[in-house]
Order: sequence, then C-alpha cells, then structure tokens
Amino acid sequence: MAVMGVQVVVSLLAASVMQKMAPHCSFARWLLCNGSLYRYKHPSDEELCALAGKQRPKAKRDRRMNGVTDDKPLSVPRDIDLRLDTSPITAVDALVLRYFLEYQWFVDFAIYSTAVYVFTEGYYCLVDPQKETNIGVLWCLLTVVFSVKVFFTVMRHYFRSEEGGERSVCLTFAFFFLLLAMVALVIREEYLEFGLEPGLAGVSSNLESILKQRGWEWTLPLAKLAFKLGLVALCSFLGACLTFPGLRLAQTHLDALRMAADKPLTQVLLHLSFLAPVLVVVMWIKPISRDFLLHAPMGKQTVQIMSDSFYNTTRLWTIIGLCLLRLAVTRHHLQAYLGLAERWVGQMRKEAGRITVLEIQRKITRIYCYVSVVSLQYLGPIILTLHCTLLLKTLGHHSWGLYPEPPPLPPAATAAPPRPGSEDREDVRAAVEQITGILGSIFTPLFFRGFFAFLTWWVAACQVVTSLFGLYFHQYLAAS
Repeated sequence: MAVMGVQVVVSLLAASVMQKMAPHCSFARWLLCNGSLYRYKHPSDEELCALAGKQRPKAKRDRRMNGVTDDKPLSVPRDIDLRLDTSPITAVDALVLRYFLEYQWFVDFAIYSTAVYVFTEGYYCLVDPQKETNIGVLWCLLTVVFSVKVFFTVMRHYFRSEEGGERSVCLTFAFFFLLLAMVALVIREEYLEFGLEPGLAGVSSNLESILKQRGWEWTLPLAKLAFKLGLVALCSFLGACLTFPGLRLAQTHLDALRMAADKPLTQVLLHLSFLAPVLVVVMWIKPISRDFLLHAPMGKQTVQIMSDSFYNTTRLWTIIGLCLLRLAVTRHHLQAYLGLAERWVGQMRKEAGRITVLEIQRKITRIYCYVSVVSLQYLGPIILTLHCTLLLKTLGHHSWGLYPEPPPLPPAATAAPPRPGSEDREDVRAAVEQITGILGSIFTPLFFRGFFAFLTWWVAACQVVTSLFGLYFHQYLAAS
C-alpha cells in the first residue's frame, strides 16, 4: 500500500467490489425491483374478447380447417370496461426492460464514485497529502462523462424514431439553447457570478507567457475563441440532451401530484423537488442571492448575514440537499409514469370506434418496457448536477465548512526541460513533471471554479426551461 498509495488501493477495491457485487447487490436494481413499484399487465386476447362479448378466438389451425382464411386482425370496441391487473416489478421482470443494463451500470457507478469521493475527502482532511493526486476527482470526472454519454444514447434513440417528431424537437431546443448560452456568456459578472471571466483571464495570462517562450503568441486569440465556441457547442448539446428529460419530468410531476392528492406532505416534497433547479439557478444570480445575504437591508442600514466563503459553502450543501430530495421522490415519479397505462385505457374508453387487440397490448407493454429509460432521464440530471458540484468544491478549492478553506495555490512553475545526458527513466519523469507543471500553471483553481460553476448552473437552467415548457405542453397543448 505504501508503494501504490491509499487512494489507488481504495479505488481498485471499489472497482473490484462494483464488478463482483453487481449481480448480487445493486442499488439501481433495488430502486426498480424492491416491490414498491407496480406495473400494469396487458390483457390477453381471451380477456378482451370476453369483455367485448365475443367468443374465444380460434387458433390458426382451426380457422384453416373451417375454411376461414382471412387475416383480419382481431378488434374490440374502444368503450369496453377494461380494468388492468397490476403486479410488483421483480428482478425477472426487469430483464425485458430496454436499456436496463446501461441504467444499472450507470447508477451503480455513480454510487461507487460518490463513495470514493467521500473517502478521499476524509483522507485529505485527516492526512493532508501534498503530492498525491485526488482520485475522487477522477471518479467524478468519469461520472460526468458517462452522464453525457447516457444522455446521448437516449437522444440517439429518439433520433432513430420513425415518426421524426422527436428529432425536430431536439434540433429546435438545441438551437434555442445555443442562443441562450451565448446570451449567458455575455452577461456581466455583476449579475451572473460564475467567475468564468476571471478564470479565463488567468488562463490567458499564464498561457501567454508560455506561448511567448516558443514564439506562438499569435495563437492566443484563437485559443480564446476556440474555448468560447467549444463551450457554447457543449451547452447546446447538453440542452438538446436534457430536453426530453425535462419534458418527462413535467409529465410525471403532474401525474404524481394527482396520485398524491390526499397526501399534503408528499405534494410539498414533490413541489420542492420540481423547483430545485430554479433554486440552483437563483443562487448564481448575484443581486438576489449573494448581494442580498452579504448586504441585507435593515431599514437604513445593511447587515452582513454571512461571509463570502460561508455563502459558497452554503450553496454547495444546498445543491447536495436538493439532489437528495429529488432522489427521495424518485419512486413517486416512476410510479406516475407507470400509471400512464391506466390513464391511456381511461382515455380510450371515452373514444368511439374499434381498436385492435394487438394495439392495446402493444401500448400497455411499451409503457412498462421504457421505465428504465425514464429512470435514466430522471436520475441522469441529478447525478450530473451532484458530481459537477463535487468537482466545483474540490477543483475550485471551496470548503465544506467542516474544516478551514484551503488557501489558493500559487501557479505551478514551469518545469525545466530534461537534461540531455540523463537516463531514460529520468527523462520520462522530467517530461511528466514538465507537462504537469505547464497544465497546473494554465488550469488554475480560479478557472475550475468558474467552469464548473457555469456547468452546474447551465444543467439547472436547461432543466428549468424544458420542465416549464413541459408543464405548459401537458396542461394546455396536449389536453386540447
């Protein structure tokens, strides 16, 4: 352990436990298959024919022997008194779910990533190693990357839809979020206090001194432009990926409120969880958040309620608390989605005409088979927001308030190039130290503080826009 380091050992142990325990103990599987969620089973052909007053359909062999060769699909009236049976979701039932393996792996990885991060935070608090790399940051970065990959996988599924309506919605919101990102980046720091501009100014200053040594100072404006364009493109892509999760959240929120009509406490928790992204967005609007708390008006005087560092700490804990709140009401949202089958049957009974038996069975089965996709759409933004917040704390050198906030680290000095007469091992070590020194001098804690603050705020802003549009759509447009 002394050779490998405590963090590396714990990281390898976590990866091994995750691989070995996944078939036996999985939080993601427990979340769906703990017996609290129940699905609606589709009716059989015999049940539908009995409700329609028809005889039991004959097998194909009997129909051919009786001279009946037509392949007309079996249909029943839409206004039949159909009541769906329910059954708790079990681990066997989950095997037929679409993207279930991806959902299970992603959620379990996020849980283990959070556990490793908590360990490394305690390790750094107690031991305070100076020359060790924070492995928890690497796990959090991987979780962020996998979150974006999961969003892209689900969005690609919508793009492959035959109807094409989902593709148009994604492209429209991508263009809208492209414009919104450009507007957000030009707003001054007095209103949106990301700290992105001071971070970029520090990066440009450090990068300029490095480029001048090599005669590449002419590439500095191109680097600034490329970063801004890349950030805008990333924001547009994230906005498109978060479009359908936001629309789905609005639908399940409305259905969950109907299901909890006689439970006031549950309704309050559902409203608070739905407004959680709004609170995250407001906490970075400086005039109504930081300025109000640091200079609260009391008559003709102003009173400072908290300090700057304590406000940063409070903001971190608030985001984590909101993420835990949204995680606590996951079951209500998933059960509200599964209840779409019963709502669809109730809507069908109000219509006239006939409907094929296969269409009824297919519609009810499809709702259940996509519950893992809906779980990814609900849990994905929570996991992404949580781990962006953890990265903001560590890489931005914030504090949890449990121990003093570390002072900002000075920019690392650029390492000297390796000596020509050194051995191969020393050459490699010198090259690594040189690259690490250059990257450390460019990407400072001030830059990471601004970047991850903006990324956390942007994820919340996308959820606010899409969920509010979803509320309007499901309450007014879909009902008309």
